[in-house]
Amino acid sequence: MITMHRDLSIKVTCSHCDETHSVLVNQIDVAEWKAGKYIQDAMPYLSADERELLISQTCGVCWDEMFGDPCE
Repeated sequence: MITMHRDLSIKVTCSHCDETHSVLVNQIDVAEWKAGKYIQDAMPYLSADERELLISQTCGVCWDEMFGDPCE
């Protein structure tokens, strides 16, 4: 079940730059992700940067600095 009602704010600190970010999610969607559902299927309303932050604790800026922009 995917819902757009975001009732949970998750604070994540980037493990590279130590900046803290907040990601608004639905707690049921988080439970489904933790139970094994792919994050992009559980929370398609999040941006790729937000999903990566939840997965690896790496913010979008640090990700781009480490791996570059695939569009370039």
